Amino acid sequence: MNINVDEQELWRAFQSGDEAAYTQLYQQHVRAMYRYGMSLVAASEAFVLDCVHDVFTEIWVKRTRLTTPANVRYYLLRALRTRIMHLLARKERPFIPLDDADYDALWSEPNELELLEELEAANSRKERLQRLIAQLPPRQQEALKLRFIENLDYNQIGQVLEMNQQSAKNLVFRAVEKLRGWILFVTLLFSIFF
Repeated sequence: MNINVDEQELWRAFQSGDEAAYTQLYQQHVRAMYRYGMSLVAASEAFVLDCVHDVFTEIWVKRTRLTTPANVRYYLLRALRTRIMHLLARKERPFIPLDDADYDALWSEPNELELLEELEAANSRKERLQRLIAQLPPRQQEALKLRFIENLDYNQIGQVLEMNQQSAKNLVFRAVEKLRGWILFVTLLFSIFF
């Protein structure tokens, strides 16, 4: 059976007040929501977890008025992003939003020496890739995570990031191309010197 169909049935059970279905939805999506929330802002784990729990509290309270989403994970990630951005806009809690961070540090390209230092410190191929991804601008990092970790399509990514589908595709494409360039550069450099 299709995962989305199973999730929709679970969602409908939760809407009718089934606490076990609600718990199951929480268990299936809390890790992805936490991961995504931590990628959005430089905030404490407690802040992100509070936002995740706020989303689940709100959907429980409003369950009878909610529609059944076509993709539950997409719905929950979007609700989490909305909640985080709402709280940050109201400045209710201590935080350092990525948008207010030092732009030069965020948007400048790392130089070759910085890339090599990062990669030498990484022990595994996976860790090296994670360190390269961390060098991307925050918006590109977020788009990559939504596409390749959360498996959202470009239309859903565009909606979460509040942009059109083509802009979402372009954002992911630019991030992938930048990573390819860096990986090629580093591979050539390692083959010359090591």
